[in-house]
Amino acid sequence: MNSINFVLLGDHGIAAELGKKGTATDIAIFDRKTSDSVYTWTAPVMFPEKVQSLMQAVNIAEYGLLNVATLDKYLGEQIIALDSAGISEGFVLHSYSVDRDKLKAALKTTALSGYQFLDSVEDLKAEMSKLKPKGREGPVIIPVDHAFDVKGVGTVALGVVRQGEVKVYDELFLTPSMKPVLVKSIQMHDDPVQSSASPARVGLAIKGVTADDIARGDIICAKDAVSIATDKIDVKFAKSPFFKGDVLDSQMFMLSLGMQIRPAKVRNVGEGLLQISVEKPLAYQKGQTCVLLKPDNQGTRIIGKGEVQ
Repeated sequence: MNSINFVLLGDHGIAAELGKKGTATDIAIFDRKTSDSVYTWTAPVMFPEKVQSLMQAVNIAEYGLLNVATLDKYLGEQIIALDSAGISEGFVLHSYSVDRDKLKAALKTTALSGYQFLDSVEDLKAEMSKLKPKGREGPVIIPVDHAFDVKGVGTVALGVVRQGEVKVYDELFLTPSMKPVLVKSIQMHDDPVQSSASPARVGLAIKGVTADDIARGDIICAKDAVSIATDKIDVKFAKSPFFKGDVLDSQMFMLSLGMQIRPAKVRNVGEGLLQISVEKPLAYQKGQTCVLLKPDNQGTRIIGKGEVQ
């Protein structure tokens, strides 16, 4: 069974035409199953109020979908978010009031420059059917976007298999806390399965932790699949050209790393390298992209991106 994961940005009104609404908090998940594929769309329904939700939503997906109703600064932030996450394949729909040439110009110098412009949801569905899953091999890594306790089942964690394959009875770890967990069962689109490979979206019934032990962005993974930073990481950083301020020593930001969001303080150490101090441990992979956010900024709240060293 193929798995295709989208982030839906802009006007979320088309979500109900694409799939059935499932889990919903500050981000909402919609999904649809065909004979050979499961499609999911994640919408950051609390954006623009919460830029953190935007960054978490884009880190769930492999493909982008922009449904543009107006050209404004919030569309700009969504474009920057997709560009920062490197989501270079996707589609664009827009209302009749939006100037297509201006919209194309806004995407031209970003990772979104190759997005396909479509005229209707029906066209979108036809093009989506041609897509291939973007799986990654390696030790299993599953970032958790939601977790809850179910009577008679126990703890359930929802997320996309970012890398590798998960199997029933796998003995894994919840990171960054490094608590051992046992996979009791796996579901895909409410159907029980014995295993799921990247990039499947799964629900895992797990033993060893409760939902209270799990924060969004925590990772269920094989031992040594990720590294743990307990206090700081070094990042090769590039400020966004749309952020007009300076990134000064001891300034406070929010660090977005995968779906993990942490308060962070920066220190410039030269040659574009930042040392970023965090208050709580982080799980990461070397070379992973991270983003600095400033939620209270009056302009763009996405300050820039970097690569973990």
